[in-house]
Amino acid sequence: MATGCCGVKRQKVCSGSNCTKHCCNGSSVYPSNGIDRSLVVCAEMCCFCFDLLYCHLHNQPPPSSAPKFANHSFPVFVTWKFGNEKKLRGCIGTFTAMQLHEGLKEYAITSALRDSRFPPINKEELPQLHCSVSVLRHFQDAKNYEDWEIGRHGIRIEFTNEKGSSKSATYLPEVASEQGWNRRQTLEALLRKGGFRGKVTLEFLKTIRVVRYQSEKYNLSYDEFLSMRPRNGRV
Repeated sequence: MATGCCGVKRQKVCSGSNCTKHCCNGSSVYPSNGIDRSLVVCAEMCCFCFDLLYCHLHNQPPPSSAPKFANHSFPVFVTWKFGNEKKLRGCIGTFTAMQLHEGLKEYAITSALRDSRFPPINKEELPQLHCSVSVLRHFQDAKNYEDWEIGRHGIRIEFTNEKGSSKSATYLPEVASEQGWNRRQTLEALLRKGGFRGKVTLEFLKTIRVVRYQSEKYNLSYDEFLSMRPRNGRV
């Protein structure tokens, strides 16, 4: 089965105002601040992430000039995949709105080197990397566990596990369609990633709180990055 941005490792639910970083596999998340601005994710965002990773892996200083794309505040995720099969190599982001320049600067490196599910990306892998930037928006409380669309919505669920503990988990919008799941299968998989080990019954699904959201996403390969790099002022 193909691996999307869903992962295999469960994480502890974070608490406190300083806990804002999350893998997109099923960890605690926070909704955005409700800002709804017109924004189109662009290739330059992925180029910026590639540039940062390239400089880091080659022990070069990061780009000195600020990127030219919009710097509004949104929740953001950066995903790295490898090879023709686009195997997941790292995916970390935040559900707390951040200015895009700073958010991408942080998560381009964090997702490449500090996703605990994978070893850090090394410079030999660069030529076969693909970068995706996902800007999250349009957070809404779903009416029920079925009130969301596969391929359109990402979902964040909140539930109480069999031990009585409150848990949260999320999948980005592309995960269900990449895995070939229907809504029920997606929820069951997401519950397992969030640490639920009990039987998933219809009655239990009705107790889950679901927040749906959408994302604007751009994908770029390393070769495409190289072709655009001169326009970014890099040599």
